[in-house]
Amino acid sequence: MDEFLHEHPITPRTDAEKQQVVNRLKRIEGQVRGIQKMVEDDRYCVDILVQISAINAALKKVGFTVAERHAKHCVSHAVQSGEGEAAIDELLQVMKQFSK
Repeated sequence: MDEFLHEHPITPRTDAEKQQVVNRLKRIEGQVRGIQKMVEDDRYCVDILVQISAINAALKKVGFTVAERHAKHCVSHAVQSGEGEAAIDELLQVMKQFSK
Protein backbone atom coordinates (compact mmCIF):
# COMPACT_ATOMS: atom_id res chain seq x y z
CA MET A 1 0.00 0.00 0.00
CA ASP A 2 2.82 2.43 0.77
CA GLU A 3 3.96 2.53 -2.85
CA PHE A 4 0.57 3.98 -3.81
CA LEU A 5 0.91 7.06 -1.61
CA HIS A 6 1.30 10.25 -3.62
CA GLU A 7 2.42 13.66 -2.44
CA HIS A 8 0.07 15.52 -4.76
CA PRO A 9 -3.30 14.72 -6.31
CA ILE A 10 -3.33 13.10 -9.74
CA THR A 11 -5.58 15.91 -10.99
CA PRO A 12 -4.63 19.20 -9.32
CA ARG A 13 -7.44 20.94 -7.46
CA THR A 14 -8.98 23.88 -9.24
CA ASP A 15 -8.65 27.31 -7.67
CA ALA A 16 -12.39 27.19 -6.90
CA GLU A 17 -12.04 23.82 -5.15
CA LYS A 18 -9.12 25.08 -3.08
CA GLN A 19 -10.93 28.28 -2.18
CA GLN A 20 -14.07 26.41 -1.09
CA VAL A 21 -12.10 24.18 1.29
CA VAL A 22 -9.97 27.07 2.57
CA ASN A 23 -13.08 29.18 3.23
CA ARG A 24 -14.67 26.35 5.22
CA LEU A 25 -11.48 25.88 7.22
CA LYS A 26 -11.32 29.61 7.97
CA ARG A 27 -14.90 29.48 9.27
CA ILE A 28 -13.96 26.53 11.46
CA GLU A 29 -10.93 28.44 12.70
CA GLY A 30 -13.23 31.30 13.68
CA GLN A 31 -15.51 28.87 15.50
CA VAL A 32 -12.54 27.52 17.46
CA ARG A 33 -11.55 31.06 18.45
CA GLY A 34 -15.16 31.59 19.53
CA ILE A 35 -14.99 28.57 21.80
CA GLN A 36 -11.73 29.84 23.29
CA LYS A 37 -13.51 33.11 24.13
CA MET A 38 -16.46 31.21 25.58
CA VAL A 39 -14.09 29.36 27.92
CA GLU A 40 -12.32 32.61 28.86
CA ASP A 41 -15.72 34.20 29.56
CA ASP A 42 -16.72 31.20 31.70
CA ARG A 43 -19.74 30.40 29.55
CA TYR A 44 -22.15 27.58 30.32
CA CYS A 45 -20.60 24.15 29.61
CA VAL A 46 -23.51 22.95 27.46
CA ASP A 47 -23.17 25.99 25.18
CA ILE A 48 -19.48 25.18 24.72
CA LEU A 49 -20.24 21.52 24.03
CA VAL A 50 -22.81 22.46 21.39
CA GLN A 51 -20.20 24.59 19.62
CA ILE A 52 -17.64 21.78 19.80
CA SER A 53 -20.19 19.46 18.21
CA ALA A 54 -20.77 21.97 15.42
CA ILE A 55 -17.03 22.17 14.75
CA ASN A 56 -16.74 18.39 14.65
CA ALA A 57 -19.56 18.26 12.10
CA ALA A 58 -17.96 21.01 10.00
CA LEU A 59 -14.59 19.24 10.00
CA LYS A 60 -16.21 15.98 8.97
CA LYS A 61 -17.94 17.76 6.11
CA VAL A 62 -14.61 19.16 4.89
CA GLY A 63 -13.05 15.73 5.24
CA PHE A 64 -15.79 14.07 3.22
CA THR A 65 -15.46 16.75 0.54
CA VAL A 66 -11.75 15.98 0.24
CA ALA A 67 -12.42 12.23 0.35
CA GLU A 68 -15.04 12.51 -2.38
CA ARG A 69 -12.62 14.34 -4.65
CA HIS A 70 -9.92 11.80 -3.83
CA ALA A 71 -12.23 8.92 -4.79
CA LYS A 72 -13.34 10.57 -8.03
CA HIS A 73 -9.86 11.54 -9.18
CA CYS A 74 -7.01 9.72 -7.43
CA VAL A 75 -8.70 6.39 -6.71
CA SER A 76 -10.38 6.35 -10.11
CA HIS A 77 -7.01 6.94 -11.78
CA ALA A 78 -5.42 4.20 -9.67
CA VAL A 79 -8.13 1.71 -10.66
CA GLN A 80 -7.58 2.52 -14.34
CA SER A 81 -3.80 2.15 -13.82
CA GLY A 82 -4.08 -1.24 -12.18
CA GLU A 83 -3.33 0.07 -8.67
CA GLY A 84 -6.94 0.13 -7.59
CA GLU A 85 -6.72 -2.35 -4.73
CA ALA A 86 -4.02 -0.35 -2.93
CA ALA A 87 -5.86 2.92 -3.49
CA ILE A 88 -9.16 1.53 -2.24
CA ASP A 89 -7.45 0.01 0.83
CA GLU A 90 -5.82 3.36 1.57
CA LEU A 91 -9.13 5.21 1.24
CA LEU A 92 -10.98 2.71 3.43
CA GLN A 93 -8.28 2.95 6.10
CA VAL A 94 -8.55 6.71 6.30
CA MET A 95 -12.37 6.55 6.26
CA LYS A 96 -12.23 4.27 9.31
CA GLN A 97 -10.59 7.15 11.17
CA PHE A 98 -13.64 9.30 10.41
CA SER A 99 -15.91 6.83 12.15
CA LYS A 100 -14.02 6.99 15.44
